[in-house]
Amino acid sequence: MKKVIIKVGGMSCSACQNKVEKYLNKQDGVVASVNLVMQQALIEYDEEKVSLSDIERFIKESGYTYLGIYDNKVENKKDYSFNYIILFAILVVILMYISMGSMLHLPILSIFNMHKHPLIHGLTILILTIPFLVYGFDIIKSGINKLIHKSPNMDSLVTVGVITSFIYSIINLIIMIITKKETFLYFESVAMIIYFMKLGRFLDNKSKDKTKEAIEKLVTITPEVAILKTEEGEKEVTIDTVKVGDILICKAGDKVAVDGIIVNGETHVDEAFITGESEKVKKKENDKVLAGTLIIDGYIEYKAESIGPDSTISEIVRLVMNSVNTKAPISRIADKVSSIFVPTIFIIAILSFIINLIITKNFNASLETFVTVLVVACPCALGLATPLALVTSCGKAATEGILIKTSETLEKAHQVDTIIFDKTGTLTYGNLRINRLNNYSDYTNDELITLVASLEHKSTHPIASAFKTYRDEHKLKLKKVEKFSVISNLGIAGTINDKKIYVGSAKILEKLELYNKYKKEEQALAKEGNSIVYVIESKKVIALIGVQDVIRVEAPKTIKKLKELGKTIVMLSGDNKETANRIAKSIGIDEVLADQLPQDKERYLKDLKKNNKLVMMIGDGINDAPSLSSSDIGLSLNSGTDIAANSSDIILMNNNLLKIVDLINISKKTIKIIKENLFWAFFYNILMIPIAVGLLKPLGISITPVIASIAMTISSLTVVLNSLRLRK
Repeated sequence: MKKVIIKVGGMSCSACQNKVEKYLNKQDGVVASVNLVMQQALIEYDEEKVSLSDIERFIKESGYTYLGIYDNKVENKKDYSFNYIILFAILVVILMYISMGSMLHLPILSIFNMHKHPLIHGLTILILTIPFLVYGFDIIKSGINKLIHKSPNMDSLVTVGVITSFIYSIINLIIMIITKKETFLYFESVAMIIYFMKLGRFLDNKSKDKTKEAIEKLVTITPEVAILKTEEGEKEVTIDTVKVGDILICKAGDKVAVDGIIVNGETHVDEAFITGESEKVKKKENDKVLAGTLIIDGYIEYKAESIGPDSTISEIVRLVMNSVNTKAPISRIADKVSSIFVPTIFIIAILSFIINLIITKNFNASLETFVTVLVVACPCALGLATPLALVTSCGKAATEGILIKTSETLEKAHQVDTIIFDKTGTLTYGNLRINRLNNYSDYTNDELITLVASLEHKSTHPIASAFKTYRDEHKLKLKKVEKFSVISNLGIAGTINDKKIYVGSAKILEKLELYNKYKKEEQALAKEGNSIVYVIESKKVIALIGVQDVIRVEAPKTIKKLKELGKTIVMLSGDNKETANRIAKSIGIDEVLADQLPQDKERYLKDLKKNNKLVMMIGDGINDAPSLSSSDIGLSLNSGTDIAANSSDIILMNNNLLKIVDLINISKKTIKIIKENLFWAFFYNILMIPIAVGLLKPLGISITPVIASIAMTISSLTVVLNSLRLRK
């Protein structure tokens, strides 16, 4: 299945979103999720059954516009909408003054007096209304189009109300011309409804733009030009002409153009946009720099590695866009209601017209009720309730260095009751160092470490870093290793100088059926907080090495805050009990499982889930892959250089454990805001529809189509402004 994000035009409410989504999902080989706020569809499709041209056709057949594939670019089009809002606001004032001036006994030219010159008054209002029909033609065209495609939406409700009022007013105007008698006209209602619809849409769009700010900042973070080092000297080039292997230059105040490796110089960089951390990071030769990061001082030359869509920032944007375009379970409430809402409103409006006509025998009042119901019940607020909050939160989380891959993950994050931490590289920095060496061989310490380092050089296990550090510091040369192999979850083996050497945990002795006579020495090293490495040559233990790690500074505070949130904390470790318990105690974790192989961790997670626990597993993203995928939510710490390969649900770009607390709080606040949005959207319709129908007229409570359009705008703005609270 191939995944693509398509830009869709013409969606104005939840009914539109549901129509496109349902139509796409009916197609064989297509799975789609549509986002109203982003005006996008996240589509997975089987290339053997469906092509991009088919998807374009499907979107058009559903009654909407195919605008191409999302391309990570922010369009800077000139926006004239504010000018039109001001211009038509002036026209509205003029129209209302002429329309109602004589009724309110305001000073007005006699020729425009509706009682003295009704025909001139009517024709004047008609002329002033026509520009509003042109101004709102997009709404009318959309409404008619959706009716033709049997997928009525918010625009359809307004269009039917506006056209009905306009045609009825035209007929009455003709009658007025023939009879010379005063009749009811609703031209000003037509103009006002269109104006407040456009005003509401303008304010909605401006507010939606604010929700997308964080995402757009990510998109625009990389510079458009780079400085290329050539034989002739420095040359400024556009970023799209940079090739892999090019040597680029960056000076203080510049942004890194593409992902690369420093080949000359050193600097401090600001990675806040990517990691969410304000602390500056020192970079030197052979260190990786990421596109979009800011050079604070110094001068560097770096070799281009990942360009354009392959860069880290592009992958981050892709993940965030995928996240905001997926559906959270809570959004299904609005989807189900929206799918039947518009047809139901049409039925209510028609019934209210008929019943009012039968009871009151007043066609004008009944028609006004019909139009009012259509206008007041537009489901715009309902459609915005969930996606606005999710877009805001996912963008906010991304700028904090928290990458959330799906909206469902964001919804579940605050619900987890059990949080499991891996130890090495998660609760600790993973910067292992050799702390103790018990040498039982004839080798010197350096010779012994050289043998182990030569084997570990071929390993990806975190412990290998301790031997690399020692080798670099002591400038040791690696030995040639033959027949290298990994002994699943126990250690590694290889032949050096025709001698078979094994390196691993105490369990490797059981595998080799060797008696362990160094248990006391192992316990002594463990009490110091060491991870234990056995070295075996020719079926004999030749060394016991204690490797020690440093606990993350923020780990104790993180555990304390998570406990305050009511979470159960567990540490799983491959270390022996002595070492694991010592580290757990120092950071405040009470429940510890030691001597855990990867399959043991996975089994423990599955047992928790069987007991109806909602589990979050936190690991390093590579060695803990089985456990991360088995948990309800897998969260990995990541250096930011291998995002695409990471299989977890959430990635912490800055490796700061306190961001886990931020994640849970963001999740909790997001769901709270969504529930509030849904409440206000439903409450608005529950309150306003009975008033529009006329059920409260005996109490002296009623509204006109104009008031209905204003109320509809306010309901949408309530949801928008409530969602924007998440930006804080």
